[in-house]
Amino acid sequence: MTTTLWSATVLVCLLMYVVLDGYDLGVGVATLFERDPAHRRHLLESVAVGWDGNETWLILLGVALWAGFPLAFGTILPHAYLPIIVLLFSLVVRGVSVEMASQAPPAPRWTTAFGVASLLASFAQGFALGTLTSAVHLRGGVYTGSAFGAFSWFCVLSGLTVTTAYTALGYAYTKHKSSGLLRESAARRGALATAVAGALSVLVLVTVETTAAPLNLGSPGRAFAFAVLLVFAAGGAVTSLVTFPWRRQSVAADALPLGGLVIATVSVFLALGVARYPVLLPPGLTVDSAVGPHSTMVFILVGIGLNMPLVLAYNVFAHRAFAGKLDTEGVHS
Repeated sequence: MTTTLWSATVLVCLLMYVVLDGYDLGVGVATLFERDPAHRRHLLESVAVGWDGNETWLILLGVALWAGFPLAFGTILPHAYLPIIVLLFSLVVRGVSVEMASQAPPAPRWTTAFGVASLLASFAQGFALGTLTSAVHLRGGVYTGSAFGAFSWFCVLSGLTVTTAYTALGYAYTKHKSSGLLRESAARRGALATAVAGALSVLVLVTVETTAAPLNLGSPGRAFAFAVLLVFAAGGAVTSLVTFPWRRQSVAADALPLGGLVIATVSVFLALGVARYPVLLPPGLTVDSAVGPHSTMVFILVGIGLNMPLVLAYNVFAHRAFAGKLDTEGVHS
């Protein structure tokens, strides 16, 4: 029971990070395609109020994985050293860029640094995810593979998919928060990013089944759950594609693309979780074989359990405090 609860805790932290910091990173990537300096400034400021709280979920995820599944944590790090190093360095640059651009406007170089770091962080996350589909080398519970993991073209495909999906989330958030020309450009580019992300996601699902770690869909119940989740993912993506071009401007209507993409993203991750559980890392590192001591899990579970509502409350407060749209002059409405 404790193992199942801890697995759910890790999954919740992962999903919260992917959704919240996903749109955050996507907005950063979007700044690289925006020529208007004022619009680039608005994009950065739209996430400046909550990026730190969004990334807190990554810390909770790391602590939960380290404490609950120490063998998996000790295997994942050396298996994906390079993308994780790039990810952490990029997140540091993003944080510095946001603060410097906010404190010393105009700051086009810091805004560019913010965009480049967001792009690298997004791609590194997808690349790391791709490396974890390859078989790990363990001997006596110790990782014995290459210090740079097992890289392949599938890792690049995974990196591009995650980057495009984050970009679509970023444009959906931008349409929800902006008005005028920025809102219109976000709608056009967001629809394109959603279509590309959907196509790449299908390609990843096909490829991971044929060339990477096979999905575990042997039982009828598991296959049914996987299919249902994919239907939800497709429904969320279609909802976003349909509502992105809507010209009628309102907070509720402009939130539909973001809501659809959140449903699609969560559904895809849950589908992959259903198809891979209980395997954490192929071929045979499972939840039960990687779990930590029971007493440690219970102790850390209490700590993580107390912090999760606090972080969630901060996320809610930040979004409610700065609710509303940002017009082209930078005025909240």
